[in-house]
Amino acid sequence: MSIWARKSMDRIHIEADAGTLRRVLGPVNLTTLGIGAIIGAGIFVLTGQAAAQYAGPAITISFILAGLACAFAGLCYAEMASMIPVAGSAYTYSYATMGEFLAWIIGWDLILEYSLGAATVAVGWSGYVVSFLADVGLVIPPQWSHAPGTDIGGATALFNVPAALIVLAVSSLLIIGIRESARTNAVIVIIKLAVVLLFIFFGVKYINPENLTPLIPENTGTFGQYGWSGIMRGAGVIFFAYIGFDAVSTAAQEAKNPQRDIPIGIMTSLVVCTILYIAVAFVLTGIVPFAQLNVADPMAVGIDATGLVWLRPLIKLGAIAGLSSVILVMLLAQPRIFFTMSRDGLLPPVFGHVHPRFKTPHITTAVTGVLVAIAAGLFPIGILGELVSIGTLLAFVLVCAGVLVLRRTDPDRERPFRAPFMPVTSILGVLACLYLMVGLPWTTWQRLLIWLAIGMAVYIGYGHRNAERMRSQTAT
Repeated sequence: MSIWARKSMDRIHIEADAGTLRRVLGPVNLTTLGIGAIIGAGIFVLTGQAAAQYAGPAITISFILAGLACAFAGLCYAEMASMIPVAGSAYTYSYATMGEFLAWIIGWDLILEYSLGAATVAVGWSGYVVSFLADVGLVIPPQWSHAPGTDIGGATALFNVPAALIVLAVSSLLIIGIRESARTNAVIVIIKLAVVLLFIFFGVKYINPENLTPLIPENTGTFGQYGWSGIMRGAGVIFFAYIGFDAVSTAAQEAKNPQRDIPIGIMTSLVVCTILYIAVAFVLTGIVPFAQLNVADPMAVGIDATGLVWLRPLIKLGAIAGLSSVILVMLLAQPRIFFTMSRDGLLPPVFGHVHPRFKTPHITTAVTGVLVAIAAGLFPIGILGELVSIGTLLAFVLVCAGVLVLRRTDPDRERPFRAPFMPVTSILGVLACLYLMVGLPWTTWQRLLIWLAIGMAVYIGYGHRNAERMRSQTAT
């Protein structure tokens, strides 16, 4: 490890020791944190769309593939988090262990995960809210609840107003400041799990075996449209469903025993959510023919197909509450990544300003909120979800590779938790994530490359030079 990188890691350790965060979270708290962050638009929205467009009933296999990729990445996250036990993110870990350049790429990538992730969830939230309001007699005109260009029965959509409004509302709350506790998060998790379990328990009775036959629909002749290539593409798309387990690793500084509790929290939350995802996908595609699930509220469509009128509002209200909390977490995370990058000199100082009264990064929160609201109003959930998935997969590739490199360049560094079966775990993590990335559409790759090119221009034009200037001033 370079001297600069070692000093960076030592600096972060000093900050951790000097911080005020208390080690109060046990394995149960961390597991509920992971489940609360994972269960969101992936299970409530993207399951149906990925089944309809790519995998059919075999979306259950896609969930297994995506879960395996996350398991390898999660173990690597756990090792890195235990080495750098601060409240941070993959950007923080990469900055301390792999240097400024790779940290910038990951930080730039995380914008796709958190900002566009919030936009994706907001579109799903809009679908459930519109459906629920229609049940009580309040109809939102479809041209104002879909992305522009969406065909809505002969008319053309103009803007997704509900999706934009929820983003702006949550951003306003975050500027004022919201205190969250492990107990509050546990209550939200209970609500989410209750909704999912209710859907599985009552929905399984209405499964039509014909909807599940064949399990793997024949490929149409185009890569990614059903068949095994469709399963592969479906895994890449619904990978979005697992995003959030890294929230467990960011709580390493508050874990009572990071060496034991962080890996337990990550792996347990992944196992629980994978089982639930497979069950929901199986029931959903068994109730409704998969071709009819290309909607923003597939679980609501599933309940409507059962005729269980009394269950419909419970499922929709639970989905709305669950999606709201995920939007909040993502909009909470993104401004703080900007804040940290600004502290390191990679972004302008204005991104590091804190409100004198509310003690929140109000400027970055406001800017993020406005941009995410525009994205949620303008883009369909499919494009947003694919961008989030490919950006996060790239970040996971770098994290898995970084852990392996760090084992060789700094073997003596204390590792409270060591990922098992190295280097196999790290290599499989890289290969699994790359495999899922390959299955995504070429247009998604093009958007990622354009995004990375913009990021490189910002880094070369401002970030690197300003960070160098800050380091030279500190040295003198």
